[in-house]
Amino acid sequence: MGFFKNLLNNIAKAARPIYTFKDNTLTFKISSEESHSYALEDYDLKSRHDPYVSEAYTLYNKDIFLEYIRIANDTTWNGSAINFYENMFKDELKIKTLKILEDFEVDTYVFKIFEIDEQFIVFFIYIYEVNKDVFIIDTKGELYNSLASKKIHDYVGKYQDSLKGDVNFNMSLVKQNSQHEYFTYERD
Repeated sequence: MGFFKNLLNNIAKAARPIYTFKDNTLTFKISSEESHSYALEDYDLKSRHDPYVSEAYTLYNKDIFLEYIRIANDTTWNGSAINFYENMFKDELKIKTLKILEDFEVDTYVFKIFEIDEQFIVFFIYIYEVNKDVFIIDTKGELYNSLASKKIHDYVGKYQDSLKGDVNFNMSLVKQNSQHEYFTYERD
């Protein structure tokens, strides 16, 4: 009986979602044994709707902008989700130069630091799962640095003292899908 109980416990731990939002807290799966929580205050949450999406929303406060997209089971991206997001980000904010200062991937997390028009930096986190994508822009770097140091134990942030920007990130891949066709039904 102990073997089956251990097997079920291991399956349950592995099946936990990588990202969840509940009770004003963002929770990230670090490993099967560890998670990281980040409390949010004074945020705005907007549901996003599209025929190709099962669930989607944008969430933002003064420091964090997040877009969560869970595409429908019979839907596929028409390219790279992260590239679509970065291009939308650059186009919507009319950014002339978007220089990558840091870029690394650990498991299903992608971490990037962008310098925008040689004026300020923003921290970007992309998390992917099967049919789920999470895009996070962190203007102050607190979530970015805490998550990066959980995923890489000897991580040291190099850009804490760099000029950070306050930007209105009222944009959404889901909202713009009808114009740009980021995702569509899978073809047989």
